[in-house]
Amino acid sequence: MGENIGAAARAMWNFGLDRMAIVAPRDGWPNPNAVAMASGAGRLLDEAGVYQTTSEAVGEASYVYATTARSRDLTKEIFSPEAAMVDAAARINAGQQVAVLFGPERSGLENSDIARANAIVSVPVNPDFASLNLAQCVLLMGYEWRRATTDAIPHDIEFAGTEVAQQIEIEKLADHYEDRLTEAGFFYPDTKAEGMKQTLRNLWSRMPMTRADVQILHGILRQMVRWKERGD
Repeated sequence: MGENIGAAARAMWNFGLDRMAIVAPRDGWPNPNAVAMASGAGRLLDEAGVYQTTSEAVGEASYVYATTARSRDLTKEIFSPEAAMVDAAARINAGQQVAVLFGPERSGLENSDIARANAIVSVPVNPDFASLNLAQCVLLMGYEWRRATTDAIPHDIEFAGTEVAQQIEIEKLADHYEDRLTEAGFFYPDTKAEGMKQTLRNLWSRMPMTRADVQILHGILRQMVRWKERGD
């Protein structure tokens, strides 16, 4: 809803966050209801990126946190909001770009979206009433971000001598392996193919990779395909 997007923008700006990405807004874009709810944070909406897919929205990030209140079958590191934003501040201090994913208020994030994230942020709410609306969740993360960036950062996260891979690079690596494995008949039977593909993408997103790592994994697969084609 436009109202939820506007309220989220207001919550972001309360804590100095001004880079918003919107994925497939339900009621189209721009949306006057969003502007009305933003209440002074309209600049965020004017400058927001609008994308059709989650992978496009987080393509430039090197590390992505997905917020969810529900337990998931995906194996990922789980942070509290406080720990996530301390970790995010350290990564940004080391020159990385990070992103936080929020899902639609009614349904939350899909597993296919979370599979593209590196870690999960779980809020320790009352289990008998775990529902947070979108703006509340954004406000909570923004508050923890503000705390993390006004306190001392305990450590830096870096890879010596190279750059951390962006999400678009991880996405292309996942596509490369998925295409070749499809050709090889790996995703069998058909009834399990989508689940296997999601598990594989989840694996890629959990791995802390540099750009050099991505290139060597592309190269390994290309060489294996050439070897197979030669019949060696």
